[in-house]
Amino acid sequence: MKYDLVLLHAPSVYDFRKNSLLAGPISDVVPSSPVFEMYPIGITSIAEYLERYGLRVKIINIANRMLMSDKFDVEAKLRKINTKAFGIDLHWLPHAHGSIELAKIVKKLHPDTPVIFGGLSSTYYHKELIEYPCIDFVMRGDSTEKLMLLLMNKIEQGNTHYADIPNLTWKKGSDIGYNPLTYVPKDLDDLDVPGYRYAIRSVFKYRNFLDPLPYNGWLQYPNTALLTARGCSQNCLICGGSKDAYDQNCNRSSLALRSPEKLIEDIKFISRFSRAPIFILHDLRQGGRDYVKEFFSRLKELHLKNEIVFELFQYADEEFFKQMNDSVPNYSIEITLETHDEKIRRYNGKFNCTNPKVINTLNFALKHGCKKIDLFFMVGIPGQTYNSALENINFCEKIHLACNKDKRIFYFVAPLAPFLDPASPAFENPELHGYKKFCHTLEDHRKAICQPSWKHMLSYETKYMTRDDIVNSTYESAQLLNDFKLKYGLIDEDGYLEIKWKIEKSIDYIEKIDYVLSLPEEQQPDELAKIREEIEELNKYSICGKNELKWEAPKNYANFFSLTLVGLEQLYEDYANKIRHLLQPQRRQQFQLDPEQRKMKI
Repeated sequence: MKYDLVLLHAPSVYDFRKNSLLAGPISDVVPSSPVFEMYPIGITSIAEYLERYGLRVKIINIANRMLMSDKFDVEAKLRKINTKAFGIDLHWLPHAHGSIELAKIVKKLHPDTPVIFGGLSSTYYHKELIEYPCIDFVMRGDSTEKLMLLLMNKIEQGNTHYADIPNLTWKKGSDIGYNPLTYVPKDLDDLDVPGYRYAIRSVFKYRNFLDPLPYNGWLQYPNTALLTARGCSQNCLICGGSKDAYDQNCNRSSLALRSPEKLIEDIKFISRFSRAPIFILHDLRQGGRDYVKEFFSRLKELHLKNEIVFELFQYADEEFFKQMNDSVPNYSIEITLETHDEKIRRYNGKFNCTNPKVINTLNFALKHGCKKIDLFFMVGIPGQTYNSALENINFCEKIHLACNKDKRIFYFVAPLAPFLDPASPAFENPELHGYKKFCHTLEDHRKAICQPSWKHMLSYETKYMTRDDIVNSTYESAQLLNDFKLKYGLIDEDGYLEIKWKIEKSIDYIEKIDYVLSLPEEQQPDELAKIREEIEELNKYSICGKNELKWEAPKNYANFFSLTLVGLEQLYEDYANKIRHLLQPQRRQQFQLDPEQRKMKI
């Protein structure tokens, strides 16, 4: 089968099946494993948009295929592909190693086929990336769907004049070009983010169910998510998706929102093929009061059976939860509180309110029908000391008692790991915000992610905590939290003992790996190989229960018939679109950005 574009998602470390060691808790509070096999949702929106114009686009989650089977042969898979271009995401920096190693393999197998990189980290490090012989283009910015169509038109025509495509870093022979980052769309209503219609259609169209799966275990627990906006109204110091970070990295100074109408359309579509929870990414209130009111009004009309999971960035009053409870029968919330310390929260920008208001927010949610609250604390944030990290657990107990020991609240602690986000205020001005930064370049991060334990992966220390302090306080906090959960019956004895064992063994192996790294360099590989197999289990939910992050979904899919029906409908629409493209071939070739979209944003 011939494609126009094949989009690949790499594992964090390419050769993880041979060389993985103690990843520890760096992925305990996300759906992915330490391989970070969950691809960014922008991949699907690119694929969906290009297929509107008659292109054939396939997604292959290489990381997940490698996880699913030790026998999966990456080179054999890639060798058979016939495509005009490959796209590889480098959105999150932990993929700095795997993405480039995958690009090297692609270029070795298909030396004349262009390789395109994209994502927030690609945008930040575009000048380094374009120097790699295996990379031909870097598409910068947070909204590249239309720009990718322009580039694919050029590739198809053999046109090598790339200077008129905004946001593109390109290479032609020894010449390198850095086109201005001027394309910054103001809204997202002409995009599907994510592209679930594409995802369902592609399974039937390309006759492969495994390649596009989002993460390991998705078939058993198929969560979906919807993006409300690109950009952010908050300016958290450690976030690469903060307001300042988007402004610096993507030239975006204001939110690009998806309208409530479009979000509801997507929710309605998802509910046709899945009964699993739907995660609404970002705080809805970023869109303003009228935006929230319209969203809940439209949601109420659906009489939805799926659970909806909402993010909260700041304090919410009782009226907000009344709206939620009135509009959807089942909902949960997620709050990344980070710390009990009000001063640190105020400084860092996350949940900037008093602790009594935090407790009020939780009680309002519980009073008005919330099914589950995930509450996250973090180790390694600006201004935090070792003792302050431990005191987070005392605050968990205070919250638990103030909320009448309600078991709908789930408590988590995790390190800020492995890296400081590029473009975040803390990354750009580390000393100002109390950080010592070990990794500066892309190559620095590529080397760090390959270290044998997560302690040595850390790209930073803080003014108050060394790497050892961050690791030790993370594990000590995790055990204190484990004790707290057992005390109040939030975890059973078996779960408690399993987590306790994993924490103790993890600490032992941190010490063992430190010892190995103190040996002469030539002795280290053999010694590390001896302990590799022993610690594989410790990389899976090492400081929390494996089911604590999950929401109940008694019937994930509506039924096989409805899924097939949706797929056939999408195939029909794709066929009709292809006919339109054949009748009007100029439609894609004449595509261009509006004049206003080409101008430099002021």
